[in-house]
Amino acid sequence: MNKETDMKRSLQRAMAALALVVAGSFAPARSASAATPPAKTETVVFAGGCFWGIQSVFQHTKGVVSATSGYAGGTADRPDYEQVSSGRTGHAESVKVTFDPSQISYGQLMRVFFSVAHDPTTLNRQGPDVGTQYRSAIFYTTDDQKRATEAYIDQLNKAHVYSRPIVTEVKASKGFWAAEAYHQNYAELHPDQPYIAINDAPKVANLRKQFPELYTDKLAAHD
Repeated sequence: MNKETDMKRSLQRAMAALALVVAGSFAPARSASAATPPAKTETVVFAGGCFWGIQSVFQHTKGVVSATSGYAGGTADRPDYEQVSSGRTGHAESVKVTFDPSQISYGQLMRVFFSVAHDPTTLNRQGPDVGTQYRSAIFYTTDDQKRATEAYIDQLNKAHVYSRPIVTEVKASKGFWAAEAYHQNYAELHPDQPYIAINDAPKVANLRKQFPELYTDKLAAHD
């Protein structure tokens, strides 16, 4: 076993242990029937680079009811892709995740976001994409989410899970605008496109490998 493999396994163990500590009160209850529509859902908005990959990861996560690509975190009303891509709107490419807390906890969603969906230590950048529109951010919708997110990031930093500090922005959700139709399900519809194959498909593969209990082939919808 080489040093890189040892490091990856140590990172996975640390992430799992920290998630259990932070997310204790967020553990999902057992659902009476998988076919029964959720009685209650919650929503959170994640940003971490190009929304194609983030959406694909959460569409393959059990308990996620819908994952929608869009724009959040800025001041411009009804932004479009061209405007956001300019970096002048303050918006980040984001994904609104609606989930069933009886099937998956918020703590588990954070594990996925911080470990396989993106790199939370790169400021205003993910892979080849550079700019504030590609920043790492969580736009929470409840006070419980805010507290859990801040505690989780604090523990990850204190445990030195990453070699660099986490730069994820944590702010209240002030609005979300769905992206244009052609951006929805983009990674699933264009699996052979080089950008998807190189940058996004590996994220879904890592979800399946690292969190087999959370992975599903059944694709979540989008709004």
